Amino acid sequence: MSAIEVAATVDGPRDAPTVVLSNSLGSTPAMWDPQCPSLVQRLRVVRYDHRGHGASPVPPAPYELADLGADALALLDRLGLERVHWCGLSLGGMVGMWMAINAPERIDRLVLCCTSARLGPPEMWADRAATVRAQGVGAIADAGIERWLSPAFMQREPEAAARVKAMLVATPPEGYAACCGVIERMDQVGQLGRITAPTLVIAGAQDPATPPEHGKLIASRIPGARLELVSDARHLATVEQPEAMTELILGHLAG
Repeated sequence: MSAIEVAATVDGPRDAPTVVLSNSLGSTPAMWDPQCPSLVQRLRVVRYDHRGHGASPVPPAPYELADLGADALALLDRLGLERVHWCGLSLGGMVGMWMAINAPERIDRLVLCCTSARLGPPEMWADRAATVRAQGVGAIADAGIERWLSPAFMQREPEAAARVKAMLVATPPEGYAACCGVIERMDQVGQLGRITAPTLVIAGAQDPATPPEHGKLIASRIPGARLELVSDARHLATVEQPEAMTELILGHLAG
């Protein structure tokens, strides 16, 4: 499949270094809203929707990780960006690893949040895709939010939790299901040693979707990578622990 033109926004100073923020499965660039006010003061910030998500087109399945990577490369070309920092969470981190492995000349510094280089079992992703195709994203939304946000956060910040759930439910079912297929078939573990970008790996200490062991594996395989554990955070750590995440991301991108 050839690259498609994904929807994107650009904010921040034109002459500043650029960071691309890449979203999780089932989210939109709104998942980075807590980070953006600080990031745009120092960086040019590109946010975009994966294919099948948000305002981007929903091409027919199957999608592979290389398709999402090709979309990202085409976006950089369209914006005239030769080299960028990359910060991705979950699926966005998977795309970031692919970029750093397959187009290393395009990636300066890399931040991998709450992600995995191989996230099984494959049957789970196939089953979830089948459920979403049959019943819509709403059928998996409650279970999804429980992986993303802790009960304490949802009780403390009910409006924020409701916005996150609404974002998930609004994802096009076919796009969500097709991206489940991407994760089902992805295995980048054997290629992590090829990554040369200075890399920060961040794991949520209570993340049930990509437990800290996944971050530890990535950090152990990428030469020179650093691992940081964010306490009291599940999968969507950018929302649950915004200050800690912003500080770690900015600190690494500042070099």
